Amino acid sequence: MKKKLSLIVALVLMLSLAACGSRSNSPGNTPPAANAPDTPPAGSAADPEPSGSAGTPDTLPAAAGDGGILIAYFGVPETDGTDTVANASRVATEGGVVGNCQFIAQAIRQAVGGDLFAIETVQEYPGTHQPLLDFAYEELRQNARPELSGEIENLDDYAVIFLGYPNWNADLPMPLYTFLETYDFSGKTIIPFVTHGGSGFSRTISTIQELQPNAAVLTDGLSISRGSVPNAAQEAMDWASEILG
Repeated sequence: MKKKLSLIVALVLMLSLAACGSRSNSPGNTPPAANAPDTPPAGSAADPEPSGSAGTPDTLPAAAGDGGILIAYFGVPETDGTDTVANASRVATEGGVVGNCQFIAQAIRQAVGGDLFAIETVQEYPGTHQPLLDFAYEELRQNARPELSGEIENLDDYAVIFLGYPNWNADLPMPLYTFLETYDFSGKTIIPFVTHGGSGFSRTISTIQELQPNAAVLTDGLSISRGSVPNAAQEAMDWASEILG
């Protein structure tokens, strides 16, 4: 198993290096749609994420080597304007109300173990729906890099990084750019999962590959519609277990 895994990771890294390219942000000037946080600016295309692109396998075995698992996630739970049942960005659990990405991250941890890491920023995001949309779009327009408020300790201890985020404006949230430009995940496996309002991953997996060209990025990530998150814990657990099985 370890020999097979080493061959897979080596192949992925070779192909990733060959396909390495640069990405530029050129957002337009149209405000985001009021009812869809992952709706792209008018006139742009939310291209579906290709499966199996850049030579990356759709599934990968557990860890590259004997390293551990880190489950990193970003999210901004809305505090009002929506309930915790329909189209919410938060989930009511026995332990309290948590954000969508946190909820999925906790389910993944329950299935495969590992450590949780919340990607948090120094700045605070609006807790209400429309102001949050406007704020997120303005960050995209400015190609911002929000300052993070915490850091990963002992990064070398981890070989597999589950990476969760919401789809904002058919792109990664800008704090994810900060995160992926701060850390070097060379030789590690990145496994994405996303919560969204209808656009799935858009092209965010390709963006992760471009920002981390020396990591093995799983292209068959987990995509959960925000309205389905409260009932998706078992799906997330089964998916993570199969990926690392």
